[in-house]
Amino acid sequence: MNITLVRLIHKERECLGIKFGYDTGVLNAVRSVAKPRWSKTHNMWLIDYSRGATKKLHTLLKEGNTIIFEEALQVAVLPETKRLAPSAAILSEETKSKLKEFEQWMRSRRYSDNTLHTYREALKLFLRFYDGKAIAEITDADVVAFNNDYILKNRLSSSFQNQVVNAVKLFFRTVENKLMEVEKVHRPKREKVLPNVLSKEEVKELLDKTVNVKHKAMLSLIYSCGLRCGELLNLRLEHVDERRKLLIIKQAKGRKDRITPLSLKIVELLNDYKKAYNPKLYLFEGKNSYEKYDERSLQQVLKTNLLKTGIKKPVTLHWLRHSYATHLLENGTDLRYIQQLLGHSSSKTTEIYTHVSTKSLQTIISPFDYL
Repeated sequence: MNITLVRLIHKERECLGIKFGYDTGVLNAVRSVAKPRWSKTHNMWLIDYSRGATKKLHTLLKEGNTIIFEEALQVAVLPETKRLAPSAAILSEETKSKLKEFEQWMRSRRYSDNTLHTYREALKLFLRFYDGKAIAEITDADVVAFNNDYILKNRLSSSFQNQVVNAVKLFFRTVENKLMEVEKVHRPKREKVLPNVLSKEEVKELLDKTVNVKHKAMLSLIYSCGLRCGELLNLRLEHVDERRKLLIIKQAKGRKDRITPLSLKIVELLNDYKKAYNPKLYLFEGKNSYEKYDERSLQQVLKTNLLKTGIKKPVTLHWLRHSYATHLLENGTDLRYIQQLLGHSSSKTTEIYTHVSTKSLQTIISPFDYL
């Protein structure tokens, strides 16, 4: 049976959705972890989200089932609150004006669309909370109160809390010309989460089971070059330099260009794909020429082909990027080169892969073996 776990925000609470064909055994397993409630809106069972609950469900349900964990609704997608005072249901003209001014400032500084949307919605939520108060009168204490009375009360994540704090600070510094004192604003400690990685054998199995040449080319290129999903979909035909065997990635995260080497095998696969599909502008196009492939469709490609394998892990597209970096490290590639290939600004970001590389760990002999 296929079981899908979805992390989402429902009625201002961070939840874990469980979707499956009705089965009393599965439902009883869910009930042993938490008290589920049926959501007509999402057409699935919901429980309060926690990493512990997610891991428990994986352990209980993995036997005989294929579990797919998707973060289809990221915590960056902000909830509309129903718990605010009635007077705050409609934004005041001052708030609307300030939101527009903030958005225009971010656009003029060429913030990415994702960042712009996230910050705008975060600020909108915060200002709605204090819509009965003049914006000029909002202080650091109000940010702290919002964290306690809204973020923590509704059990929203620490990353969500950081997004709101970042948006509020930027707004007051740029639009209101007022500096929020960082030490007075409560920030949660960042969670230290290791990247998820597939073994080389699992990557090979996934790609071997992907029969469609277009789908195979997309998944293979993500792994072989360590691409983010958006980077793959933004590639144009001219970004593939076959003679020099290089891939040019334009204006990626942080608006940075970078290049990464192309293997001979991936060049041959891309040529087979181009002969079969004849793309016009983007390297990977959707049903219509000159339009790039849809991100959700690519996620579905991964899920569909994952079901053909014996892999029970909740694999996402980003796992292929993590796997690329880890396998490079295990092959002896210098960390500085991996940083450059991935487009990381800081070496500290790249160093996380040293914690999941098994090359050195496998040489360690447990003292238990000497007993």
